[in-house]
Amino acid sequence: MPRLLPLCLSALLLLPGAVVWGRDFLFAGYNIENYAPVAVEGATKSGRPLKSAKAAEAVAQVVRELSPDILGVCEMGARVQFDEFRARMEAAGMGYVDAEWVDGPDPDRHLALFSRFPIVARQSVVDLPIAESRDIRQKVRRGFLDVTVEPEPGFRVRIVGVHLKSKLATPEGSAEVERRQEAHLLRLYVEAILSANPETNLLVFGDLNDTKGQPALQEITGTRGSASALAELRLADGVGDRWTHYWKAEDLYSRIDYLFVSRALAPAVVSKDSGVYRTPNWNQASDHRPVFATFHPPATP
Repeated sequence: MPRLLPLCLSALLLLPGAVVWGRDFLFAGYNIENYAPVAVEGATKSGRPLKSAKAAEAVAQVVRELSPDILGVCEMGARVQFDEFRARMEAAGMGYVDAEWVDGPDPDRHLALFSRFPIVARQSVVDLPIAESRDIRQKVRRGFLDVTVEPEPGFRVRIVGVHLKSKLATPEGSAEVERRQEAHLLRLYVEAILSANPETNLLVFGDLNDTKGQPALQEITGTRGSASALAELRLADGVGDRWTHYWKAEDLYSRIDYLFVSRALAPAVVSKDSGVYRTPNWNQASDHRPVFATFHPPATP
């Protein structure tokens, strides 16, 4: 009689509509604040100071503590710093088998991603004009990171990473206007993805340099109830604080780092195991705190 149990279970799993859930995986988005610990003369091309070796090690410690299966990064340095960080993660036993680095127009700050799962498609873009005139052709400064990973056989997640224009003024014009233009392009990019396939498991992460309710955020989430709308994950740390960034010059704590999911991916979010990562040495590593979400993917039997 006991031999019938596996057969009955197998039959149940093959029933139409039956779902078996695969292994949970954790995604984290993290602005690591001008990561350039490798010896380069003086400072970044923009004149900002290099990240110290102590701060770089603090970043690695935060990542080791959180131990995400997929890590999306803002403010990665040049290719040499990307390679150094990847080697540092390998030495720490993080097990990242695949990675992406986006060489956008900003010479100092780049988007990057590290994954314990294979990247099965790479769609990152850097040539995204937001304004053109006779004298200038302005582009989205860090481009859009865009990769597809496969955490479980047959279950793929498309991940788009962004880092919108900071609040600092530029010679090109208003920082707020530029940020909203970048957000609008991101909205069009998301709509193109979900129009092509509304069932795409889409995850959008990034430092948006804006707070909830501002025009840039409204651009990105889209029209509520529409097929291309994104749901913002309402994340908090263990004591209920939601801030993700400390702006020292203004002595200001705010939430400017976000995770969004498409309608198809939303049911896989494990809310109780998602949040803003709280650790005592966060400010030794970066002026940002990581945001993270756990996903519980369906797996075919």
